[in-house]
Amino acid sequence: MRYLDEYRDEEGARRFLDAIRRRVTRPWALMEVCGGQTHTLIRSGIDRMLPEEIRLIHGPGCPVCVTPVELIDRAVAIARRADVIFTSFGDMLRVPGTEADLFRVKSEGGDVRVVYSPLDAVKLAAQNPGRQVVFFAVGFETTAPANAMAVHQAKALGLENFSILVSHVLVPPAMEAILSSPSNQVQGFLAAGHVCAVMGYWEYPPIAERHRVPIVVTGFEPLDLLQGIHMLVEALEDGRWGVENQYTRSVTEAGNRPAQELLQKVFRVSDRKWRGIGEIPSSGLALTDEYAAFDAETRFDVGSIEARESPLCIAGEVLQGLRKPRECQAFGRECTPEHPLGAPMVSAEGACAAYFQYGRVET
Repeated sequence: MRYLDEYRDEEGARRFLDAIRRRVTRPWALMEVCGGQTHTLIRSGIDRMLPEEIRLIHGPGCPVCVTPVELIDRAVAIARRADVIFTSFGDMLRVPGTEADLFRVKSEGGDVRVVYSPLDAVKLAAQNPGRQVVFFAVGFETTAPANAMAVHQAKALGLENFSILVSHVLVPPAMEAILSSPSNQVQGFLAAGHVCAVMGYWEYPPIAERHRVPIVVTGFEPLDLLQGIHMLVEALEDGRWGVENQYTRSVTEAGNRPAQELLQKVFRVSDRKWRGIGEIPSSGLALTDEYAAFDAETRFDVGSIEARESPLCIAGEVLQGLRKPRECQAFGRECTPEHPLGAPMVSAEGACAAYFQYGRVET
């Protein structure tokens, strides 16, 4: 196989597309795990250029999208407290809860601040000893090391006014849940390269072996995705399963060992509910006993808050790859980026936002 470095031009894209067309002989359903990959596929039009035998299924790989409604409601309840400075990345502010989002809390006078690193929140806690500072720790394995470092540093500094609201989810258990579902249609995965840059891909071979599917660790540029799709088609047509690495410039099998060691020190694996999907065993992270004092849910006693989804929103089916965003009756009508009903329309990586932004409104 000739590799990506030889194809950094428009001619390279045509060559990959021609190679896929020559190789494919039957229908195949492929899932890109990451929402960033979804946006590249839709923005570049790759999904429309592929042969009709290739069906792309958009996976649940957007941590903003899979944060459950009740966790948004818990964040809102904490942020409304007068003694709290609530910090978050900007993409969480407009994710709708049951009745409000963090942006509304901010407009009502709540001290909600956008930060660019969890360490900024640690600094705020050091600068404001009379107030509680909470960071909304959302993400896959990619953002977890930085959040772990923030908690580790806060403990080292003796900051008793810092805590995190944890909403970390893990990719391999989600892939396992998708493949184990009676409604599963996925025959091959484009795995998220940035997750594997941290965690490596040593966790994936047992999944590929158990379900007899090929998994290709893939980057985020159009040519990355075209090569990843080509590698999947080659494996499927040959009847092979296992794990291959397209993203060799950034990913090794072992991954970032120091980051993994920090994660194991600060976090433990836990069951986690995914928005629109439900609880997936061992698919999340929670603070270990050593760092449990930094858990905002416990500190502010909001763990019992429950919530409900909009009855018009089919985000769960979109996140499982069972339906496309344009199949939702509310898409582009009741649900728009200005007035979202579900997180996939809010997030920069959400499938609904991609379809809306790039004009995929046809039925």
